[in-house]
Amino acid sequence: MAGRRGARTGRGWDAAPSARTGGSGTGRTRRGGSGGSGGPNGPGSDVAGRPVGEGSEPAKPRNEAELAREICLRQLSARPRTRAELATALTRKGISAETAAEVLDRYDEVGLIDDAAFARAWVTSRHQGRGLARRALANELRQRGVDAETATEALDELDETAEAETARLLVDRKLRTATGSPDAVFRRLVGMLARKGYPAGVAIRAVKDALAERDAEAAEFAEYVDPDALADTETEFDRDGL
Repeated sequence: MAGRRGARTGRGWDAAPSARTGGSGTGRTRRGGSGGSGGPNGPGSDVAGRPVGEGSEPAKPRNEAELAREICLRQLSARPRTRAELATALTRKGISAETAAEVLDRYDEVGLIDDAAFARAWVTSRHQGRGLARRALANELRQRGVDAETATEALDELDETAEAETARLLVDRKLRTATGSPDAVFRRLVGMLARKGYPAGVAIRAVKDALAERDAEAAEFAEYVDPDALADTETEFDRDGL
């Protein structure tokens, strides 16, 4: 009796299917139907036809507005942007015009886009950091999509006195290492200021005054410089490098 019980115990979970079910493989077919590799829903599927064994549900298609917001925030994290700059970035990424307008309108409402504030900050930063004058700054703002009225309001904060003072500082800085005859130095320095957007009269006067204080030779040359008479030669000076 003990031997017969031991034999029955030995035919447990690892017994052949025919011995466990009394048939020819019906138990294996049932297992396949509940998610195994041989079920009616195909390999790797459960009874509802969903993939199994991946550990997560398939990713949902991304919403266009969500993608547009992500693009804008990524752009704004680098530096402030104008509405036009963000619109261009969205277009390049294939965002529809309608979705772009909705997202940008919302960013306008919450203050993430403010072209007026951008223009004021740009003028202050570029004038103080690079010594750019109104004309050059107006061109940069236009390239970034700031409208003429907004740009003008920002540029009005930079008056003629401030421009003249900055022009003189730039000339004094360059004059420390400038070499050559007074005439050559004069042309290079005026050309440098012209490329930064300074009017010819402002540029010539700044260089004339600086040369007058440099040495006797430069002062003698400066004495004969007439800023008003030379104002029309701005294009010529702009071609000269420093």
